Amino acid sequence: MSEKSESRGKGTGQTVGNGSARGPERGREHGRAQSRTGEFVQPARRIAYEVIAAVGDSDAYANLLLPTKIKRARLSQADAALATELTYGTLRMQGFYDRVISLAAARPVTSIDPAILDVLRLGTHQLLATRVATHAAVNESVVLARQVGSRSATGFCNGVLRAISRTSADEWREQVLAGAKNEDEAFAAEHSHPVWVVRAFRQALRAEGRENELADLLAADNAAPRVNMVVLPGLSGVEADDGDAAATGPTHGLGEADRYSPVGFTLAGGDPLELVTEYAGRVRVQDEGSQLAALSLSRARPIAAGERWLDLCAGPGGKAVLLGAEARRGGAKLFANELIPARAGLVRNALAALPEEVPVWELDGTGVGASHPDTFDRILLDAPCTGLGALRRRPEARWRKQPTDVAALSVLQSELIDSALHALKVGGILAYVTCSPHLGETQGIVATALKSWGESVRTLDTAAIVQGIARNELDLAGDSGSVQLWPHRHGTDAMFITLLERTA
Repeated sequence: MSEKSESRGKGTGQTVGNGSARGPERGREHGRAQSRTGEFVQPARRIAYEVIAAVGDSDAYANLLLPTKIKRARLSQADAALATELTYGTLRMQGFYDRVISLAAARPVTSIDPAILDVLRLGTHQLLATRVATHAAVNESVVLARQVGSRSATGFCNGVLRAISRTSADEWREQVLAGAKNEDEAFAAEHSHPVWVVRAFRQALRAEGRENELADLLAADNAAPRVNMVVLPGLSGVEADDGDAAATGPTHGLGEADRYSPVGFTLAGGDPLELVTEYAGRVRVQDEGSQLAALSLSRARPIAAGERWLDLCAGPGGKAVLLGAEARRGGAKLFANELIPARAGLVRNALAALPEEVPVWELDGTGVGASHPDTFDRILLDAPCTGLGALRRRPEARWRKQPTDVAALSVLQSELIDSALHALKVGGILAYVTCSPHLGETQGIVATALKSWGESVRTLDTAAIVQGIARNELDLAGDSGSVQLWPHRHGTDAMFITLLERTA
């Protein structure tokens, strides 16, 4: 399911700058981009700006667009690292920076032309959160403003950034927090999250008796995650004899073994895509939480030869290919389904790493239970969700989602879990997974399904199963029938996992 478009309302007040001027110098990715006056912008800053602008203008995904632009521009390793930090740092802290900009400009950000606002956000990040010299941050931002805005916008940008530079980051924090009306608003302002997301996280932690961890969770969302990889069991040629990545450091020193996943590691350095290519997709990028979610299904019990498995909502294919490797080792047969054709193509590309072909259907998942009743021994339902559990990797998502999205998605999630249970054989296992800790997408959906199915479905001891898979003991809280992973506690995306068994 595609993300909901983000609103970029310009407000009804007077805008600063000429939005139509955004285009003249777009697309200059090689060398230092030259302005109409012959001035240059460092390529790392230029690329960061272009990605930030595209995220706002056309709902682009930074994690997809940024690597492409870096590669096309042939940036050095240092410049690529700078472009990455500037892009993700600005997107993560956008909410906080908008408050600072509004105070420094003495006007709401909705009255500032979007092109100039993006320049100001990028400049503010450099001034308040990096070691970039003040003169470099201000001067190159002014040149960038001149390229994408009007003459008046250039002077405005210069004035605002110089005003920001005269006050320390700590002092700006105090000024921003002074405007908060309650604790949730203060957390939202300081940690740059929408208030409704802060409240949802608070409720999820409160359900575990861990509400005091809220600040740590929000801070973890703003910390750059390490690149995590998975070794497909039995296929990579670099794992241990038992099919798991070696505990002392898998893949012959390419990285450090994951703390929990037996088949994962964090990359020591270099381009992860080069490693993926080198191993033909049998070593690939995947969050540790996603690995545990897939393994909770494949290792919930011993595999009987001839089992039929289904990944019901398989796009983009990361969990599907791990399940496929696991099924292959145990003599099971995997099927994958993805409704959206483009995402189905991504699933096929991922599954190409497996020696045997995996059928990929393009069916509406809500109807699979009717078309394939009592068919599968194990089903993974990685349900479409808000993605609030992966904000550290996709920071722009926090600004695109609305509370109403949860209500709409919960209807779909309930229909999908009902369909999956119908498609499951008696005695079969369903893994219900979301990359969101929102109670409306996790415990609420499972509770509704259990109430509807009554004694025909029971919850397995998911916590014990996941603990049995993990290399080290997980700090888990709440009901043992589910597992909620957290960025601040486990270093993973906030994955939710519940294992259900159909009993009749």
